[in-house]
Amino acid sequence: MGNQLVWNNRYDIGVDIIDREHRKLFRILNKLFAIGQKEEKSQWVCQEAVKYFKDHSTQHFQDEEDYMASIDYDGLEMHKRIHDNFREITLPALEKELEQKDYSENAIDHFFGVCAGWLIGHTLAEDQAIVSGESIRQWENLMPEEEQAVMGQAIISQLYGMFRLESRLISNCYGGEKFGNGIYYRLIYNTKEKKRWEFLLVFEERLIVKTIGSVMETKSKTINVMLMNVARYTARQFVGHIKEHFPSLADADVKDEQLLTYEQFQKVFEKHSPQYSLLFDTGKGYFAYCMTVGDILQNEDIGISITENAMAEVEKYLNENKAEKIANSKKKKILVVDDSDFMLETMQQLLGTDYEVLTATSGLSAFRSITLDRPDLILLDYEMPVCKGSQILEMIRSEKDFADIPVIFLTSRVDRESVKKVVELKPQGYLSKSLTPDLVKKEVDQFFEKQSQTDN
Repeated sequence: MGNQLVWNNRYDIGVDIIDREHRKLFRILNKLFAIGQKEEKSQWVCQEAVKYFKDHSTQHFQDEEDYMASIDYDGLEMHKRIHDNFREITLPALEKELEQKDYSENAIDHFFGVCAGWLIGHTLAEDQAIVSGESIRQWENLMPEEEQAVMGQAIISQLYGMFRLESRLISNCYGGEKFGNGIYYRLIYNTKEKKRWEFLLVFEERLIVKTIGSVMETKSKTINVMLMNVARYTARQFVGHIKEHFPSLADADVKDEQLLTYEQFQKVFEKHSPQYSLLFDTGKGYFAYCMTVGDILQNEDIGISITENAMAEVEKYLNENKAEKIANSKKKKILVVDDSDFMLETMQQLLGTDYEVLTATSGLSAFRSITLDRPDLILLDYEMPVCKGSQILEMIRSEKDFADIPVIFLTSRVDRESVKKVVELKPQGYLSKSLTPDLVKKEVDQFFEKQSQTDN
């Protein structure tokens, strides 16, 4: 991060009571950060600053919710859930970290960074949606907040019971972003009521090696067939314990068990809107738990289905996963940000052979993706709804760690005035969506070729 948060007019949404309080929250965070940089700081002063920020943000949330209620805003309940998640999950976790680390400079810096990132993202996305009249629907099928909390605690307890991991919930709105080298496990149940329950578990590879691997006393730093087989049986046991929280699953039958590549996981995740989508930091690696319920559908031809013996299937999966990682390690990484599923699929097919392609459908999911898996190039839709492409570009450039990531705009407008507005933002370039696929691919190839020549 930089040394302070700088207010920018793009954060204004045009509602005085909200804009005024946003500015104040920025000032409070800046004061807290300044305190954290002083060698003579006292723990008491830090505690009071954190308490002031928490109390003020809580009051601001209430004022904002009152305003939304006064204009009959359709997205009030979802907006309130986002507030509650920050107030009841994120802030307490950050406070606990501050106490455990005796308000060290690093802990205060982390508190500042998380709160600043949340505040900027929330202001430019959900708060902008208030005045645009659009409702944030990305998580409209999520279970009620209290059920999310119960499930989160159940998973934390299960992770501790099985592996003695002191885990903490990072997000109850995990968007399917890639983190490290992952193992993607899918377990599907069919019930007598003709419902299809899907559990998606994502393990960072190092988590499996450091937990199951340590129990087996293996010296391997990577996952082999034997370790993967133990991991999948452990995953089934894990789901079995979680399944006990759902009475309707008591007599359900396992329909399929699959191992997915990240690209396959993305397709499944985007197709099924989750009821739960939780991301945890276990201290030894990330772990994500996603669950969705729907009507029984025709089987999807995706992933590697596992038989009871599974040796051949697991070996095939690990070989494919290893080959994918080796291939991707040699590829440039491109993040495509667009609200159109068709456009994302088109760019994936167009660029996926020569590049590792990541996707995001909003500014917030783009930031999560950049943080977890930094790209070499961002292709950014200029006409994004709610949080505009220009705002996302400014957000990226306002962060010290992201500022040098090249950004090329994708735009459907090629008239002189629109092109002028795009160029004034000084991206690395822009591409018209009306170009033929061959020309788009050629432009991307040429960009990396020029970059390579400059680097050399």
